[in-house]
Parts: sequence; structure tokens; C-alpha cells
Amino acid sequence: MGMTMVQKILARATGQASVKVDDVLEPRIDLAMSHENAAIVINQFQEIYKDTGIEAKVWDPSKITLIFDHRVPAETSKTATNQEKIRKFAAQQGILKFHDIRGDEGGICHQILPENGYVRPGYVVVGTDSHTTSHGALGAFSFGIGGTEMSAVWSLGHALNIEVPGTIKVTVEGEFPPHVYPKDLVLHLIGLLTAEGANFKVIEFHGPTIKKMSTSGRLVLCNMSVEAGATSGIVPPDEETLRYLKEEAGVTDKIEMMSPDPDAVYDREIKIDVSKLVPQVACPHTVDNVKPIDEVKGIKLNQIVVGSCTNGRLDDLEIVAGILKGKKVARNVRMIIFPASARIYRQALKKGYLEIFMEAGAVVMNPGCGSCLGVHQGALADGDVALATTNRNFKGRMGNPKGEVYLCSPETAAVSAITGVITDPRKGG
Repeated sequence: MGMTMVQKILARATGQASVKVDDVLEPRIDLAMSHENAAIVINQFQEIYKDTGIEAKVWDPSKITLIFDHRVPAETSKTATNQEKIRKFAAQQGILKFHDIRGDEGGICHQILPENGYVRPGYVVVGTDSHTTSHGALGAFSFGIGGTEMSAVWSLGHALNIEVPGTIKVTVEGEFPPHVYPKDLVLHLIGLLTAEGANFKVIEFHGPTIKKMSTSGRLVLCNMSVEAGATSGIVPPDEETLRYLKEEAGVTDKIEMMSPDPDAVYDREIKIDVSKLVPQVACPHTVDNVKPIDEVKGIKLNQIVVGSCTNGRLDDLEIVAGILKGKKVARNVRMIIFPASARIYRQALKKGYLEIFMEAGAVVMNPGCGSCLGVHQGALADGDVALATTNRNFKGRMGNPKGEVYLCSPETAAVSAITGVITDPRKGG
């Protein structure tokens, strides 16, 4: 019997010829990522060695990456103190894949990993963040774990008691119509599956539309797979994966490729024809509350957010700049833009996008998670309505349970910023 992508990766990571769904394994970890919550992981890691007389050393500092992104720059003395704790730990342990609050290398963890070539096809990647699913875009099995689990990974170099998940195969066909994007596709898919429809499963993306999709688009799909309950999303690596890693991530060493077997067994198969899709919007307060834009157009807005690990890349900013050029954000609307990394920020600066945003009345922030959480930047007032390219719209997600958050593509966000209401991008602002 053939194996899916995740089965092949876990077989490789455990030195076995094959593995089956529901097998319980302890796979070797290729990359372990934490952001500011590494402060908690450090406490638990040091507790492992307490009173043992053994020095607390991570198993392999080259396979650990620490990135500040959730609260940058620090908004409280508590955050600043925790960040300093992480800095000292990284220095003591020799962790070189450490991205501090810097204008030359900072950004959101789920952008930093791919653009620096830290993730490769076939890797097992764990992160103390639910959207670690993003890195399946590069053919890795990548998933979120808790702080206690991560402390064990730091110590042992392998994950504990991982159950091999079943896989949902999603085959995507057709050409995207104008004004429809990968974000619309994944929102549509989440609406089909529901928030629990892929619980403890991997979503494996296939089809000619995926083959032609950029890595940026694939990151959108895998990032939001968790919103359907999936353990991970994954795209089998192909020519686009190689191109991205070599041309954009600067990888020079050999890249090993793998693919699922033709006779792999899937728990479920779904086919989607994107040529029939219209712009989608996820309505408060769940990501699976997805509606075609005709059903929500005209809703008055207070805040527009463009960015996050979902849609803060250069191609997203290019779309927004193309719409905002020579126009103005509605007077009653705050528009906040967060490039996903310092590299993207600089590229957007050179291309003139940032000037376009500012001339239109948008506020450009430093790279980071920002308004996606709302605990640091861009919180909503009571009764505010936001439209965002982020990945979650749970009650209180943007800093206020008395606000409402709608999710959409970058183009829908930009057009709506001009009109001040949710607007169909097919009809313009």
C-alpha cells in the first residue's frame, strides 16, 4: 500500500521503510521554532535538568530558530524582560538562527523560515505556534506543539508520541478568475470542511492550479489549513519549490525531493474548480463562517488590516499598491499595513509601494504580527468592524471581544478601504 506525503516524511524521520495511519512515533526533528513564547519553553527546558547535575544544553543549536514577532518592539517591561531572557539563552546555547527586533532581518516567524531557506522538503518542523502549518508549502510536515513538548524536543531532538495522521487530498483545477486569489480558495475550502472538518488530519494539496501557484500562494493555503482543524497542510514539492528555495531563499546545497505514492490511501478526497469561485469573506466570529462577497457587501468598516503571516508578502503588497495608487482611504477608516518581514519591507520600499500606501492615508507598521492579535498594535474599539487579510476572526482576536473581524483577500481589503464598506473587488472602489 502506498504512502501519503506525511507518511513518507515520518518514515524517513524514524528510519522505517513505511508507516501506517495511527502508528505512534517519535520522529527526528529537523527544525524547531519558537517566538516570544520561548521564554516559557526555556523555563520548562531548564526544569528538566534541575537537580540532575547535568548542564542544560539543547540537542542541536543549528536546528533551533527563535524569532521575535508577536510583540515587536516590546510594549511592556514584562515583554522586554522575556525577550532579553531569550537573547541571553540564544547566546549561551549558540543558537544562530535567532531573529531579534532588527530592520535588516526581523519579521514574522512563518515568513522568516521560508525566506531564509530554513525549511526544506521532507523536513519535520515543529513550532510553538498553531500556524506552523504554513511550512508545508515547501513540502515539509510542519505542525504546532505546546511549550512542554518543545522543551522535550530541545532536549532530545525528537518529538514524543506523534500519531501518524490520516490525509485529506484536495485537488484544485481551473484558472483563477480576475479578482480571486488563493485566500479566496482557502476560505472556500474551510467553509466546505468546517472548523473541525479536518481535525487530526493533514490536507494535501494537488492539481494543475496548485502546480502553477507561487510559493506565496501555497503558504496561504497551508497557513490556514489549521483553521479547518488540520494538523498540517502540505504541498508536494515540485519545480516551483526548487525555484523558490534557490532563487528567493538563496539555498545552494542539494535539495532532496519526495512525493506521495500514486496508490496512497486518503481518508477523503475533495475537488475544487477555482474558475467558478467568487471573492470570499469569512464573517464573525469563526473562520468557517464563509460567504460569497455579494452576501456581505455594504457593511460599514472602521479598520482595514493588510499583512500577517497569511498575506503580508510582496505580491500581496503589490496588489494593494496597484489599487491604492492615486486614491485615498475613506476618511472614516483606519488602514494599517504590516509587511511580513524586513526583507519584504525593503523590497516594497524600493518599489515605491510604501509611499503609495502613505499617500493614500494608510499607516505602514514595522514587520510583525501587530493587529492580527491586537494586543500590541491596532486593537479595535467597542463596536468597531474590521476587514483583514489575517487568518483568524475569533471574538477578541483583534484585541477586543466587542469588535468584529471579517477576513478577505488583499484586493478585497484594498478596494474596501477606499469605499469604507465591504466592497466587491470585481466592481471596483
